[in-house]
Amino acid sequence: MEELCGVGATAPLRGDVEEPKQGSVLFLGGNEVKSSAVVKYSSAPPQAAFARLQEKTDLKLPPANWLRESAKLGPAGTTILGNSKKSKPFSSFGMAYDFIDSVGNDVDVVSDSENIKKLLKIPYSKSHVSMAVHRIGRTLLLDELDIQELFMRSSQTGDWTWLKEFYQRLIDQKWQRKKKSKEHWYQKAILSKFLYYSINGDGAAQPVPSTSEQHQEGPVSGDSDEAGRASWPAPFEMPSSLSEDPGASNQINFLLFMKGLKNDFVRNILWTFEDIHMLVGSNMPIFGGGRYPAVSLRLRDNNKPINVLTGIDYWLDNLICNVPELVMCFHVNGIVQKYEMIKTEDIPNLENSNFSTKVIKDIAQNILSFLKSNCTKEGHTYWLFKASGSDIVKLYDLTTLCEETEDKYQNPFTMPVAILLYKVACNMMLKKNQNKKHYGTIRTLLLNCLKLLDNGRHPQIIASANYMLSELFQLDEPKKEDSTEFPINGNSDESYSEEEEEMPDSDENGSYSNSSDPPDDNKAVAIIKSVGELSVPEKYKSVHRIRPSCAFPVCHGTEERCRLVLNYVLEGLKSVDSSVKKEGDLPAADPSTPIPLKYEDESTSGGPECLEKQMALFLDKMGSFQKGKHSSQSGMIPGSWQYKMKLQLILKSSKAYYVLSDAAMILQKYGRALRYIKLALQCHDTYCCLCASMLPEVLVFLCQCLTLCGDIQLMLAQNANNRAAYLEEYNYQTKEDQEILHSLHRESSCQVFAWATDLSTDLECQLSISCKCYEAAYEILLFSNLKNRNPEQHVQVLKRMGNIRNEIGVFYMNQAAAVQTERVVSKNVSMTEQQLWRKSFSCFEEGIQNFESIDDATNAALLLCNTGRLMRICAQAHCATEGDFKREFSPEEALYYNKAIDYYLKALRSLGKRDVHPAVWDSVNWELSTTYFTMATLQQDYAPLSRKAQEQIEKEVSEAMMKSLKYCDVDTVSARQPLCQYRAATIHHRLASMYHSCLRNQVGDEHLRKQHRVLADLHYSKAVRLFQLLKDAPCEFLRVQLERVAFAEFQMASQNSSAGKLKTLFGALDIMAKTKTAFQLIRKELVAESEQISKDKSSAENTSPNDSSAGLNKEEVLKLLSIFESRMSFLLLQSIKLLTSTKKKIGGINEEEVVLKRNKHVYSLLLRATANRSVTLLERVEVILNLLEQLTQTSEASNGGIQ
Repeated sequence: MEELCGVGATAPLRGDVEEPKQGSVLFLGGNEVKSSAVVKYSSAPPQAAFARLQEKTDLKLPPANWLRESAKLGPAGTTILGNSKKSKPFSSFGMAYDFIDSVGNDVDVVSDSENIKKLLKIPYSKSHVSMAVHRIGRTLLLDELDIQELFMRSSQTGDWTWLKEFYQRLIDQKWQRKKKSKEHWYQKAILSKFLYYSINGDGAAQPVPSTSEQHQEGPVSGDSDEAGRASWPAPFEMPSSLSEDPGASNQINFLLFMKGLKNDFVRNILWTFEDIHMLVGSNMPIFGGGRYPAVSLRLRDNNKPINVLTGIDYWLDNLICNVPELVMCFHVNGIVQKYEMIKTEDIPNLENSNFSTKVIKDIAQNILSFLKSNCTKEGHTYWLFKASGSDIVKLYDLTTLCEETEDKYQNPFTMPVAILLYKVACNMMLKKNQNKKHYGTIRTLLLNCLKLLDNGRHPQIIASANYMLSELFQLDEPKKEDSTEFPINGNSDESYSEEEEEMPDSDENGSYSNSSDPPDDNKAVAIIKSVGELSVPEKYKSVHRIRPSCAFPVCHGTEERCRLVLNYVLEGLKSVDSSVKKEGDLPAADPSTPIPLKYEDESTSGGPECLEKQMALFLDKMGSFQKGKHSSQSGMIPGSWQYKMKLQLILKSSKAYYVLSDAAMILQKYGRALRYIKLALQCHDTYCCLCASMLPEVLVFLCQCLTLCGDIQLMLAQNANNRAAYLEEYNYQTKEDQEILHSLHRESSCQVFAWATDLSTDLECQLSISCKCYEAAYEILLFSNLKNRNPEQHVQVLKRMGNIRNEIGVFYMNQAAAVQTERVVSKNVSMTEQQLWRKSFSCFEEGIQNFESIDDATNAALLLCNTGRLMRICAQAHCATEGDFKREFSPEEALYYNKAIDYYLKALRSLGKRDVHPAVWDSVNWELSTTYFTMATLQQDYAPLSRKAQEQIEKEVSEAMMKSLKYCDVDTVSARQPLCQYRAATIHHRLASMYHSCLRNQVGDEHLRKQHRVLADLHYSKAVRLFQLLKDAPCEFLRVQLERVAFAEFQMASQNSSAGKLKTLFGALDIMAKTKTAFQLIRKELVAESEQISKDKSSAENTSPNDSSAGLNKEEVLKLLSIFESRMSFLLLQSIKLLTSTKKKIGGINEEEVVLKRNKHVYSLLLRATANRSVTLLERVEVILNLLEQLTQTSEASNGGIQ
């Protein structure tokens, strides 16, 4: 913020830019010099017209208005007309504070116009030059450094003795500061009276009270040594009366100090001289009106000609203030003689004061280049010194010299520089989002500021600077350090290259060799051996930029970035804590010792019930923030700077720990993630204790912390195998973290969130904690009315609540299934199972509500699917455990299976169509198909005949099987397609078997028998077709074919004609022939197994007789093979009998004889094979395949013969 400055009460705000109506560009001396001036601020009233004094006016007599305020002059009149040319030692800092936007970027030099003139006159003048130079960014601040005055001021304290000794070695021992002569005071007095006469305008010398005569004898307008000494700011010393309250005394000292840095120039002008941009302060009186819009008045003794120094003085004053003309009044012994008007561009050509403007331009460029090239360290005080009568100009680094000998705070410029660095950084921070390239510059400014400050004296600035440093690192953005957005020059604090501080020893850049200098000159940073060099064009080139691209530290990862932030936060917290009065009243704590925290034993904590109580207490506390309560234990006063700063620092540390936790979570370092989120929530707990009311942004951040904590606890629960490693990560703590915790414990116990951040070893407890974290985040969003303002956060929290409730529901469901498997003796469902069912069902129900409230149909469908699975587990638990011969499908099983079906159908309705989420849709369909299939199978295998009729059971089984088929997708290509095909084939097989059984057992209704015959044949055909598609189910295919053969035999038994029987018989043999593919698959697996065994014969474990192919059940194969051989034998025998008895009656005798002959041959081979019991399974399969090959030919021939 700009400060109110100025001489009078009506002065405008500093920094208010006037209309640049006084700005123009002057091309002087044949385009040799370009100059423009814009008045940035002026406290002067409108320019008053000057009055020409009559000849013979006696300027020794004072006018009536002398040294008094005038309406024409305004409240600043005495300053305008009476102020001396003496510069205050901190005048540039006053201007810099008021025009902070210009410092570090746009302006090369900030200084009093008198200092600028003195520098540009160095080659022409023999007088001494002593100036302090400071660098802020690309800007140099120049101030007069009156060494003698500084020594007089510090003689009482004994400070600066090193500089006194050093200074005496630099100059002639006999040189003493000259006292002002009476002639000097006389000339100043008549100049002041002349200016007041010019304003008064009556030309008469009017008497004034005798007391005013004293002004003629002494210094005018405060130019005495005492006044000069008073211009230095008050030192940072603690008054004894305030020593008990360091905060108050520091504030008073700071105000006293800032008073000395007041910008009291009448005008602040942005002056561009060639390519040099300067912010200049000037008090030169400017008159105007009538024929002369703007002129400067000068009084000259007619007996003394104008010299070059005076001409340069007048010319530069007019250039800086953009005054086109000069009015010269000549006098002799105080008596006015005449006036002369001179244009500004003619001043360099006046008689006896000729000078080249081009040379002045070269001098300015050379001096600036010399200073830019050598004043390289921000925060350092450089001393530009030229002794009286000497041609050598030297530059010293007083900060380095001071630190070598005494306390750096004895340098009076330390505080002004530190504050200016801080203010420039603050100003740039306000605009940091506009250009992130400035981050390196801001960081350098703040680090250099911190180097100059003492924590005991300036804790507020140190805390604030550290907080700003932490703010430079964007924690909530993705990593950008490696991008081209930030220049990468290294990580040095100074951010200036080494070469910048060492100028080469070459003629082009001036000679910097000090080999021939006096012994003490090796202390000089740089030397100009002759002032004449300054007039040589481009003698001193600034080969380095005043500020190269400042390096922003390259953070190779999130953790490094956050650690830098936490380091700055810790330094800020230390500054705040050290300034709080109650520090001494607190028990001492060693920052290196971990703070003991009270943990309750889990066995006595009460588990989830205790968690509920802690959660209730937490929400109660969260609700209390609306009442404006706060409870700082350290005694910080709400509203104080310590209070505000600590809140900001704590919140920043909380965010840093949150980002660290999130990064650790991504790396699957869940123990570390929990430790960091614990620290983040402990920071937040302290923030809550201090803060009277919570900002919405802070509450949203708290929700994010709790949400992340819930995520971590869930991942810990899901990765219980690595618990030991996670525990080690969780218990580790850095010294930095311990010190931050120590600062937090000054304000709070940090236990409000302990329920959420403990690392439990119990899976159920971890899942419950995770759920409670999400619930807490949701409650905060609700009671703080943030739900609508942060819809995305609201959706995320509800989604996580639904997910964790699904996880807990699955956990309880699995526990119930485990209890069920362990229950062997008792047939009744235990209370434990029922409780687990209820808990699981409740979690699923709440999770479904969560997902439905945010229109998440997919996840809602998944939870409905899990609820269906729970119902199936309930159904399984109700099945009778007695022997299978008494087992019946119970009503309870039917009830729960139907409930499961309802939930699966709801899941499908929730999804609407497959396009919403194909994978979930297919999964729900499969589960629904499985449920129908299981229910139908149980009804078929354990028919409830005691309650229902056989026909009703068959009908229900048929309906359930058909519904299972409906939801079993055999056509869609997917990983589940073979399973679906197997399921469909099994359903068709079971239906065919059921209809086959009905046909066998049914007597009477011929229509129904025919229907069952058709259905059985249909389903057998479909089962065969589907089993043929599968390459890993030869036994199932073989079993179905054998059942078809049995079905054909059953049909043949009811047939009377030989032709019909023969047709059925050949059909059955054809079915047997088609089993060749199944036997080929069986042979392939047996061969592979045999090869594997022979290959691994050397290994005992691989030659075990019980070892069998993983994909082939040998017992099943043997059983089916025996049945196959017997049925094939029966069919061949029957065919031989029928063909023998009917060969004379049927045409095509030749074909019949061929078939009969081959059947007899196959039959004989089969009998021999079955009689030999020493053959292996593989050999038996080979024989069957051989017989089937021959039988195929026989069947084709017989079919041809019959037709």
